[in-house]
Amino acid sequence: MAILGRNSSDQIPSVSIACGLRVAACLALAAALCPPAAAQEQASQAGQAGQAGQAGQAGDGGQAGDAARKPIITDEDFEKAIPPLEGNLESIEEWEAEQERLEEEAVRRAGAMPVRVQGADEREEAARAASLPMLDDMGEPIPLDSSLDQPLPPLSEFDLEPVDARALGEDTDLDRQLRYDWRIDGLDGLQGTVSESEVRSRFRGISALDDGDGSSATGTQLSSRLTADRQLLADILSAAGHFDAEVDPAIELPAPGQEGRANAILTVRPGPQYAFGTIAFDAPPVVPDNLINRNFPLKPGDPILAEDVLAAEAAIAVRLPRNGYPFAEVGQRDILLDEETRTGDYTLPITPGPRSRFGDVITQGDPVFDPEHIYVLARFRKGDLYDAEKLDDLRDALVATSLFSVVAVEPGRTGRDAGDDTEFADLIVRQSKGPQRSISLSGGYSTGQGLRAEGSWTHRNLFPPEGALILSGVAGTQEQGLGATFRRSNAGRRDRTVELSLTALHSNYDAYNAYTGRLAGRISYDSTPIWQKKLTYSYGFELLASSEKSYVFARQARERQTYYVAALPGQVGFDTTNDLLDPVRGFRLNLKLSPEYSGGDQNLFYGRGMVEGSAYRSFGSFVLAGRVRVGSIIGAGREDLAPSRRYYAGGGGSVRGFGYQELGPKDPDNNPVGGRSVVEGAVEARYRFGDYGVVAFVDAGQVYESSTPGFDDIRFGVGIGGRFYTNFGPVRLDVATPLGRKPGESRVAVYVSIGQAF
Repeated sequence: MAILGRNSSDQIPSVSIACGLRVAACLALAAALCPPAAAQEQASQAGQAGQAGQAGQAGDGGQAGDAARKPIITDEDFEKAIPPLEGNLESIEEWEAEQERLEEEAVRRAGAMPVRVQGADEREEAARAASLPMLDDMGEPIPLDSSLDQPLPPLSEFDLEPVDARALGEDTDLDRQLRYDWRIDGLDGLQGTVSESEVRSRFRGISALDDGDGSSATGTQLSSRLTADRQLLADILSAAGHFDAEVDPAIELPAPGQEGRANAILTVRPGPQYAFGTIAFDAPPVVPDNLINRNFPLKPGDPILAEDVLAAEAAIAVRLPRNGYPFAEVGQRDILLDEETRTGDYTLPITPGPRSRFGDVITQGDPVFDPEHIYVLARFRKGDLYDAEKLDDLRDALVATSLFSVVAVEPGRTGRDAGDDTEFADLIVRQSKGPQRSISLSGGYSTGQGLRAEGSWTHRNLFPPEGALILSGVAGTQEQGLGATFRRSNAGRRDRTVELSLTALHSNYDAYNAYTGRLAGRISYDSTPIWQKKLTYSYGFELLASSEKSYVFARQARERQTYYVAALPGQVGFDTTNDLLDPVRGFRLNLKLSPEYSGGDQNLFYGRGMVEGSAYRSFGSFVLAGRVRVGSIIGAGREDLAPSRRYYAGGGGSVRGFGYQELGPKDPDNNPVGGRSVVEGAVEARYRFGDYGVVAFVDAGQVYESSTPGFDDIRFGVGIGGRFYTNFGPVRLDVATPLGRKPGESRVAVYVSIGQAF
């Protein structure tokens, strides 16, 4: 479509071409009905000059001049004479806004950009018109081109280039059903950076002909599809920089009375690909002065591709707010095409707005947090240079608390001076409370441990801000318990968690039977599903009293003893994996240390330690994963340790193929008794297809009585597993069998749980 406009000098007329799908014909017709802008301007100037000359001849008191200036009818009488308008009629502004919206929608669909073309004929005519004086030496107006006085041709004479139906005659029945094939000819003449296959692929994605799949259609329907696809193909070529492309449609129908398929044909003459000439930005100075240029990757000589231009402009719109300009606005580009040089001069208007710094927090709505706690969540301080990325991070942190039904954060202008030619931008936080309470349930099964179900009730903000109360319970064939936990999230600083818990637990395993009460506290900096951190840590305390029944070798019997333990556990983790629950690349290292004191029949100090590492490597849909774990207890003999504080191996999270805690030293009844050191390892080959996956694995491990692992008598388990991937992590089912099975060991072990084994 052709729309008249002006270039930046406002003297040389030019033509603007905007590629559209539905409004192109209407706008082209409207432009054709309008006289050229340059001619209008000349006519207006000439008319004004003529009026000036007539006024001069009339003199100061001439009646002719007064009569000429007197209106034929007054404005008041004119308004009274106009009948009132009935109905809901839209204004010119509304109509123009709607047309602009439709045009932008069509542009987005085809990926095309509005540009302006300055043709050779228009440049020559405009230059000649600009060089002529508007008045001669006598002050007479210059005669205008006589063609301007000619009436416009009727609409019926406009050439709308209908589809060329080569086989259509006057007797053709356009309503008869037919099947068709379609093709595009001429794309092999493309010369540029966009290939024929790319154009065909984009065309097929939204083509009406291709969507019809050659199915039965009438001649009228086929013509309509071909007309729409003709414009679509022209838009795609324009988006690829071929602004001179021409597309001719045609339909070939089978001869009357004969069976066959129609052919819908689009013949393309792509023309040359345009490249950038000059690239300029209409913007005031910014800090640093190259902020705009360095974030606009395109340069003169690059082809004018719609995708590249839109991406480059998006980069500007993103980078300015990340560098202190929260109110930056990117205007409408102007591309002036030169048909002779096949280049386009690009100009982008930018309004950066004031350079700003973070100001005060202003809360609105139903507040959950006060401004002070919101700044605890922020990774910036008041007075820091504004960075939109940090504002997005704050918004994510607020959402991650799960305390809001709606929360929004945006900057607000204040005009307050912040020094260094900057001003403060306040943070407007709109809050709406969400549900404060939640219930969660989970369950699983494994051979040797049986069924196990866990549930919890949580009030996430019982003690504001972010002070949660959690009541939990576990019920299983071998474990039952209740617990209460107070947890303060983001305690004093972002991502720091403080917990205090009290639990009562009964454990009934082959190794021991225990009734345990536990009071524990913990301060941690942990990863979450939203923010996975490279470095994590925790430290805290444990106080527990436990009555445990296990085999005592000194007395050759199972006896119950009471243990009192105080511990100061701590851990440090380093994580480079890409995902917390289902990693496919990277590695993890974790070190745990816990100095402990055991009271009761005897007082002793000892230390527990463990090092664990895992690594992941992706090969397309395959992932190779490996894990190693080594633990040791020093300072106390095995018999002096509470059975629940010893090391065990075997089970779904340890060595699959064996029952829970089954590996290691045994008592005379062939029940495990635990040890002071442990070694484990595993290798998995994972293959995923869609939401499902299969896994083959080999696990290995052993528990030793000494504090130094011997790395001998390693036991192996092999198996396969299935995975069902959900938005909260994979659900796994593993089936394994031990190698070199011994008496009492199961032939097959089954494990069901949430998350990968490691």
